[in-house]
Amino acid sequence: MKPIRSLLFAALAGAPLAVAPLAAQAAMPDTAPANWHLLDATADRVPGISAERAYRELLAGLQPRDTVVVAIIDSGIEIDHPDLAGVIWTNAREVAGNGRDDDNNGYVDDIHGWDFLGGRDGRDVDQDTYEVTRLFAACRAGATEAAGEPCSEIQRAFEERRAENQGNLQQIRQIEQVVTSVYAALRQHLGTQELTTAAVQGMQTTDPRLQQARSIYLELASQGFTLDDVVEQRESLEGLMQYGLNPDFDPRNIVGDNYANPNERGYGNAEVEGPDAGHGTHVAGIVAAMRNGTGVSGVAPAVRIMTLRAVPDGDERDKDVANAIRYAVDNGARVINMSFGKSHSPQKNVVDDAVRYAESKGVLLVHAAGNDGEDLNEAGNFPNQDYAGGGRAGNWIEVGASSWHPENLAASFSNYGRGKVDVFAPGVAILSTVPDAEYGRNDGTSMAAPVVSGVAATLLAYFPELTATQVRQIILESAVRNTAQVTRPGEGGGQVSFADLSDTGGVVNLYAAIQLAQQRVRR
Repeated sequence: MKPIRSLLFAALAGAPLAVAPLAAQAAMPDTAPANWHLLDATADRVPGISAERAYRELLAGLQPRDTVVVAIIDSGIEIDHPDLAGVIWTNAREVAGNGRDDDNNGYVDDIHGWDFLGGRDGRDVDQDTYEVTRLFAACRAGATEAAGEPCSEIQRAFEERRAENQGNLQQIRQIEQVVTSVYAALRQHLGTQELTTAAVQGMQTTDPRLQQARSIYLELASQGFTLDDVVEQRESLEGLMQYGLNPDFDPRNIVGDNYANPNERGYGNAEVEGPDAGHGTHVAGIVAAMRNGTGVSGVAPAVRIMTLRAVPDGDERDKDVANAIRYAVDNGARVINMSFGKSHSPQKNVVDDAVRYAESKGVLLVHAAGNDGEDLNEAGNFPNQDYAGGGRAGNWIEVGASSWHPENLAASFSNYGRGKVDVFAPGVAILSTVPDAEYGRNDGTSMAAPVVSGVAATLLAYFPELTATQVRQIILESAVRNTAQVTRPGEGGGQVSFADLSDTGGVVNLYAAIQLAQQRVRR
């Protein structure tokens, strides 16, 4: 799938289209603090990862003993963002712009990483298809099975996905009409184009039409959404019909590789930002935005971000993911963040081999569990830690998303499942870096994974003698277990113990992880 983004549609689908009681309208929920994911449940009364407390109480006066390279396999990163420019990895063995492979690693002019979606002519893949679309196209061309599944099952899955998207598109268009009318009515009544929650909440009117507009606006605002978000979601769904779910669309010729050869190396180009670096830039900031008192603060100090572009607006391809993992390992990464996923993996063995290679070199992989609100014991999500031939990766952490609301700790969209998801981490309303030197909030397990990657990088920076396996064990063993009843993620709802949603039953915690690391290192 395309990089995991804000789940706007789920919230909009529940927006009230009738007049809410005026008393209810006034009861607005609190908003998430800007850095809530770094705060402490006891000191700040917000269930973050206790990072700021750890820096105040455990790491004060201490300097990191190592600089840790974290590879981010994603959509690209704005490497000159003012909060990221100082933490971008540079390949010291390569001479920029000389057109030669100075370090003989197979990649020419790879100064800050590599773009596996780029062509030699400088073009880049932007939109791409879903994996199920590619498999359906293969079936339509005469295959009887694809990725080990009968073509009848592939066709069913494709048609269900396309029908679901078409239905969502129809609904979002209706919502856009309503919200556009709401904004127009409120702007006219208030005499301004710039609407604010305070201004709308303070409206005094007996006009039922304006009361309804007020109710809808405040519901959207309480969830952090605007008319622009509605338009963006509609455009995204239209794009899926035009590209992601269009079996006649195939942009791979831009890359110019021999796609049938999964072992091919060296294709792509060195332009690591790509046409849409929004998702990757946000992920990078969560890990490593400079802790300098301006903008936002990343979880980890002493980090260098290696930029590996392998995730288009559509599903990533197994060949690109495997090559990105291998590049990261060979060029010094100790942690690899993977905030992406898809429902099918036709070349899973190729990715598995790359994961095994990373494990053999002591590199930790952190992966987002996905945003479908599903039990991963019943739904596929790739890549994953289960090898196709049996066995599991010991260097892998699968991450679900938690919320800043203590009474609803599991994010409503997060995938979950004991035996599949290791731990949860903050993934709702996370403020981080976005392109054009800006900052913005996003939701998703895509945001939760880099929180864990940041914790791992911090441990490795202060305790460089730890192995990837030890870091994984410390992160999981120190997670703050929570047995509270929460709403089960997904459409079914119902109550479930938060402890039953993952193997640890908890939320990652930097403070506790550092304490445990101190104990382990002293031994």
